[in-house]
Amino acid sequence: MLTRPTLTRRSLARGALGLGAASLAPSFAQAQGNWPDRPLRLIIGYPPGGASDLFGRMIAGQMGPRLGHNVVVENRPGGGAVVASEAVARSAPDGNTLLHVDNGILVYNPALYARLPYDPDKDLAGVGFIGRFPLFLVVKADSPIQDLAGYIAASKAKAPTYGTPAVASPHHLAMEMFKRRAGFDATHVPYRGGPAAMQDLLAGTVDSVVIDCATGTAFIADGRVRALCVLSEARSPTSAAVPTARELGFANAIAYGWQGICVPIGTPAPVVSRLSAELARAIGSDEVQARFTTLGIERANFSPADFAAFVARENAEWRPLIRELGIRLDS
Repeated sequence: MLTRPTLTRRSLARGALGLGAASLAPSFAQAQGNWPDRPLRLIIGYPPGGASDLFGRMIAGQMGPRLGHNVVVENRPGGGAVVASEAVARSAPDGNTLLHVDNGILVYNPALYARLPYDPDKDLAGVGFIGRFPLFLVVKADSPIQDLAGYIAASKAKAPTYGTPAVASPHHLAMEMFKRRAGFDATHVPYRGGPAAMQDLLAGTVDSVVIDCATGTAFIADGRVRALCVLSEARSPTSAAVPTARELGFANAIAYGWQGICVPIGTPAPVVSRLSAELARAIGSDEVQARFTTLGIERANFSPADFAAFVARENAEWRPLIRELGIRLDS
């Protein structure tokens, strides 16, 4: 895939003030003690089949048994995950509705849209971090382009096309950043998910693809595509032959995709703490760790406070850059 002011928080009462709030306190505390008392929902703002869907479902499957209720996954793609984000931001802050989040939802969208129906800084609270996904620039295995230098040289004559899983995805923003810092041109072709982009690359419809390790590693390992570089600080253990852009002379071309979990602001702190603990256990499970190792995904054990600080650092880097690039989704 894609490095921050700390996420601010609304009043936990959310409009319930004074004696009214006090009168609700006993029942509210009782509700917390019984939580969860029904299946939870994990809303994912992207179509089935991609990295968000894959890991969202794996984690939901791990968390459900420990919580005593299923965590039901709902895919609600649309508008750069704005549809899903708004649905969760407006849901009851009771811990029963979770949002799968990434760079786009929490960091990019406020810079991409003049108006959003939700404010990630005020309407969503972080539960924890899932992982960081290295991003690769790849071409078809039989492409005449052999390396990054060849790709940049070819762009001087004719801008190649590059596919990504979506407009304003971490992949798209990473490539636009890379183009700016490395001084080459390429034309964006958005798809509905990474697998669709990779299939069009193999079919010769698009010249290149920026793909995250979760979707791209198997294609690289099988020799179906040639990876020109990875946009991370160090080489990926699963694709050790692929150089970093930093090694190739572009030290500031660093970007990742990343994933986490949020809930509506105002969700009781004990509930957020329990969700955070269960998320950490899910990520630490043998099944999830095996998949992380196979795909080269980087894990970080972030508490809710750690996650908020991480997002604040991301905001400080990426929001100004997006505005400088002039990328907008509502123009």
